[in-house]
Amino acid sequence: MPAWLFALMFTTFAFATDDYVIAGVLPAIAADLGVSEAAAGQLVTVFSLAFALGAPVASVVTARWSRRGLVTWALLVFVAANWAAAFTESYPLLMGLRVLAALAAAAVVPAAYAIATALAPEGRRGRYLALVMGGLTGSLALGVPIGTWVGGAFGWQATFGLGGALGVVALVAVRWTLPELPPVAAMPIAERLRPMAGRPVLLGLLGIVAIVMGSMMVLTYLAPYLRDLAGVSAAELGWIFVLAGVAGLAGGQLGGRAADNWGADRALLVGVGGFTAVMAAFTACWFVRPVPLLALLPLLAVWAGVSWWIPPPAQTRLLALAGTAGPQALALNSSAVYVGVSGGGALGGLLLEAWGSAVLPAAAAIVELAALLLLWAAARGATRHNGGEPTPESATGPVPRSVPAPGSVPGGGVGG
Repeated sequence: MPAWLFALMFTTFAFATDDYVIAGVLPAIAADLGVSEAAAGQLVTVFSLAFALGAPVASVVTARWSRRGLVTWALLVFVAANWAAAFTESYPLLMGLRVLAALAAAAVVPAAYAIATALAPEGRRGRYLALVMGGLTGSLALGVPIGTWVGGAFGWQATFGLGGALGVVALVAVRWTLPELPPVAAMPIAERLRPMAGRPVLLGLLGIVAIVMGSMMVLTYLAPYLRDLAGVSAAELGWIFVLAGVAGLAGGQLGGRAADNWGADRALLVGVGGFTAVMAAFTACWFVRPVPLLALLPLLAVWAGVSWWIPPPAQTRLLALAGTAGPQALALNSSAVYVGVSGGGALGGLLLEAWGSAVLPAAAAIVELAALLLLWAAARGATRHNGGEPTPESATGPVPRSVPAPGSVPGGGVGG
């Protein structure tokens, strides 16, 4: 594998770590800035929403830019936003800096996939894309725990300093290794949005939004929830993120294989059923708190595994619904994932503010069940549109994927 490919993987790792790490230092940010934990959680919301809205626009605006120059300038903005955040004592200013960092990420992540696709040898595109996506999926297992430990030891400002340092390493690696590529023609916004005109694809995208939203309601506010349930400290939370990352990576692989072997619908049913069962167990634990952390670890591992199990079959189902518009649907899928992340932070914050952390697992289970209903309605709509014939996936198994499903759309967050 060429060095530039690992540079792009590290770049996506830095962006994803910067997005998710707020969950690990959320109580400290809230205390220092004098805001509620629900308000601090909106730092995740604005980052993800800015990414979701900015990525399609950035791909058009920067289409004629040099790819190497685009990644360079965006990483410079990302580093500056994070290092400025390390010195701010203003919540509104920190919010604005999170938007700036998100827009930088929105310009780079789609470009990184395009570069990997353009430079990959014939027959190796899937592996090249999987490696770039590995930066996203690996951030929860490595980047977020390290950021959480740094925040616990030196303060949350140091966590943003670490985010800027990761950006500097990515910048040096990209400048050193990435070859120059000519600009490419951009797909107009109207063409990107065209698949949404079909009701099945629209419902499928809404299902993706709900899937990610349900998981992020718990992930974003995991620190206050586990503190209230089991008295978990910042140092312990870092290890919990390691456990969640490893379990999530395994769950994503198993979910992708289940989609291939069982079909997307059955794999989705198993995943959502498992998620609902775990959320019910968390809800029951609330009535016997404080719960020893060791007793919670198996539940936390299963939660992470089933959260990441669900997205691969959901993506496979979306591709089947989109038919020949599959590439555009995948591009919309990336924005749908980030809308789900922002929605999870926003809705979870409202619930936390109004009723406390106890209600988060039950609410997350309801949202996941709503996602299953949306995808079921999308499949029914596609069947009616085909004159009663089943969609390709339901008739013959999963449709071929242009990118590897396992890990490509992490449960709870960042997608390709």
